[in-house]
Amino acid sequence: MKLNLKGLPARWLVMPLLLLVMVLSANGQQFGLGGSGILDPISWKASVEGNSTASATIRLTAKIEDGWHLYSLDLPEDGPNSTVIDFQLPDGVSLDGPLTPSRKPVEKYDDMFSLNLSWWEGSVSFSQKVKISDEKTHTVGIQVSFQGCNDQTCIAPKTELLEVSVGTGPAVVEQAKTDTVVVDVPVAEAPVADSDKPDLWAPVEFSEADMPQEANVKDSPWWVIFIWGFGGGLLALLTPCVWPMIPMTVSFFLKKGTSRKKSVADAIVYGLSIIVIYLTLGLAITGIFGASKLNELSTNAVFNLCFFLLLVVFGISFLGGFDIKLPSKWSNSTDARAEKATGLVSIFFMAFTLALVSFSCTGPIIGTLLVEAATMGNLVGPAIGMGGFALALALPFSLFALFPSWLKEMPRSGGWLNSVKVVLGFLELALSLKFLSVADLAYGWGVLDREVFICLWVVIFLMLGFYLLGKIKFSHDADLDHVSLPRFFLSLVSLSFALYLVPGLWGAPLKGVSAFVPPLFTQDFNLYAGGQFEEFDDYDKGMAYAAENNRPVLIDFSGYGCVNCRKMEGAVFDTGRVSSIVKENFVLIKLMVDDKAKLSTPMTVEENGKKVVLNTVGDKWSYLQRHKFGANSQPYYIVLNHSGEAMTVPYFYDEDIDKFVGWLETGIKNYSENPQ
Repeated sequence: MKLNLKGLPARWLVMPLLLLVMVLSANGQQFGLGGSGILDPISWKASVEGNSTASATIRLTAKIEDGWHLYSLDLPEDGPNSTVIDFQLPDGVSLDGPLTPSRKPVEKYDDMFSLNLSWWEGSVSFSQKVKISDEKTHTVGIQVSFQGCNDQTCIAPKTELLEVSVGTGPAVVEQAKTDTVVVDVPVAEAPVADSDKPDLWAPVEFSEADMPQEANVKDSPWWVIFIWGFGGGLLALLTPCVWPMIPMTVSFFLKKGTSRKKSVADAIVYGLSIIVIYLTLGLAITGIFGASKLNELSTNAVFNLCFFLLLVVFGISFLGGFDIKLPSKWSNSTDARAEKATGLVSIFFMAFTLALVSFSCTGPIIGTLLVEAATMGNLVGPAIGMGGFALALALPFSLFALFPSWLKEMPRSGGWLNSVKVVLGFLELALSLKFLSVADLAYGWGVLDREVFICLWVVIFLMLGFYLLGKIKFSHDADLDHVSLPRFFLSLVSLSFALYLVPGLWGAPLKGVSAFVPPLFTQDFNLYAGGQFEEFDDYDKGMAYAAENNRPVLIDFSGYGCVNCRKMEGAVFDTGRVSSIVKENFVLIKLMVDDKAKLSTPMTVEENGKKVVLNTVGDKWSYLQRHKFGANSQPYYIVLNHSGEAMTVPYFYDEDIDKFVGWLETGIKNYSENPQ
């Protein structure tokens, strides 16, 4: 076999798109939630119904913002915080029956916590009947502890105090007692600074002009999925089912019309019909599933396992194992309708016939597209993805009708079209492992740890590279007597990518594919782990240590259930470059806002005009973040001096190591100028 470097065949100008799908998909998974300000997605209101001298019903209503959910009353201990409602009842008032929610919570498998959990969305109310024995009016205190999450982040566990009056008799003023004991020790006040020491809990004010811009996590994936869909449409053009139909269909329109103007108009309508057909398919998928179901596709282990099997079937089909075809009577029936119909209706049926006939090639691409669009967790994802796909598929039919001379320059159908299908088959198999990994992590099988996943990818891309060089041949492949220049470079890309993955077998971060590979904690053997550095889990102790050792403080507000926090740790903090800077220059204080360890003495604070009880360590650190920095989302990083003054603006979720290092260096420089 010899290497042919003469000329550059036109058909290979678009072949680099074969790897575009994977690059865009990887980038599309890396949008994280970050930003400043207080997230307050759940609000509570207390009211009384059926109030009389002898009984009343207390109703608590939670309003939950779209995309968020409130956890139910009985979650597993190792999961997020359950909703807990405690009534502080005075003498003369007692509970009458259990607390009753207005509806049952939704039960789902939550990939964020790897547990079967239940929650409410939209709104939910809780009813509690009480008996009044002395025919007086009493004040009942209500303590509500809760936590809310969406598919990207959680707010820290929060406790609110509410009050209602029950009974219609004379009002009484007396100390309430707790019917369900929550704390049995005196309640302490929030930390107060000594007069001769700086107030380390004092709020920090940031200028809006200095604050980093918040990532638009809602809009960005739309552009990604559109481009990804457009790339998928271009790939579909290169398949044996679609490519030969371009000159046939355009020539038909040019010969059929009485004038070129009419033929061009018909061809443009034909292209628009293709867009309408595929866009309608995307909208249908959106309407059938809805927003909540689409979210399940990205978090439910069973769905991910189904996606894995689906993509494996698609991959085998593209490799030549079998053809995925719709019943022939469907396409025959549609073709017959196109012949009988006239005008725009006939053109539409011709476009529909194309969609059915080409399904064996476009089906796997469409399936993969819809899977990825659905896992974006966005209601309009499938519609936008299919719109991009249809636009790319329809463009050549319209363009070649406008410029018919281009038809003469189109490369003829041949074995290269089959090669496109085989390459797509390899990519489908590689992509399928991502979904198997999600299911594996969810069920705790441990069969697809990071090393195993990377091994499979290395083998797949090595085989793809060898296939492009002609070293591997399938039964339906034509003989390859030479390697074209574009084919050589595509092979070079695939083989180089396989070699890039190899260090990951020993723990290299592989940031470029971090959206695909399993997390670093599944790595059994890691030679690349960053240097260990001392970190504190108590704010006041860490600040005291920093003052004694004259070092700036790096605060890391994190959470056990914070997925983006784990991503930052693996992709940024575990790298040698960042870990060495932190180890040599900072005192790291990591505060887990969902730590359920009980405080030795609960704290009562006033926040937004309400009294809030802090019962757990996580409550305390969450309050610190809200009170001092005016934020409650994680991850949240900031550099302080010994007085608790900010040396930097906050840093949110962003895996750009250069950017994070620059931010750390800014903190070091500012601290050197103002250590106290």
